[in-house]
Amino acid sequence: MFAKYGFCLLLASAIPLLAHHSFAMFDMGKSITYEGTVLEYRWENPHGHLIMKIDSPADQKGTWDIELQATNIMSRQGWNRLTYKVGDQAKVVAHPFRDSAVKGASIFYAIMPDGKRLYGDIARPATEEAKQLP
Repeated sequence: MFAKYGFCLLLASAIPLLAHHSFAMFDMGKSITYEGTVLEYRWENPHGHLIMKIDSPADQKGTWDIELQATNIMSRQGWNRLTYKVGDQAKVVAHPFRDSAVKGASIFYAIMPDGKRLYGDIARPATEEAKQLP
């Protein structure tokens, strides 16, 4: 009887995992620099969002949604709920959607005004060569 209920409990606990998406929709092999004005910064789970208005170049012009990681991961990298406020200028390097018609990307790192990089997760470059990324 325990095995029957244990299996049901295991199955029920796996359902939330099905709701979480993968990053297959992003081109993780491509890193693009986006610069613009912060319209909204949402420090929330399961993913934060940085909504930016980008005026140039022409192929990036518009409102972009940069998907961030979970707050517990990002806080370990130096992010917090006050990292950005509406009207701030932001510069981020992110992996764009595979579908170029969608104005969105997954954060790789942000470049702060003092030049410091805030990474989106634990995948920080380990070599000097990697640190030369845009």
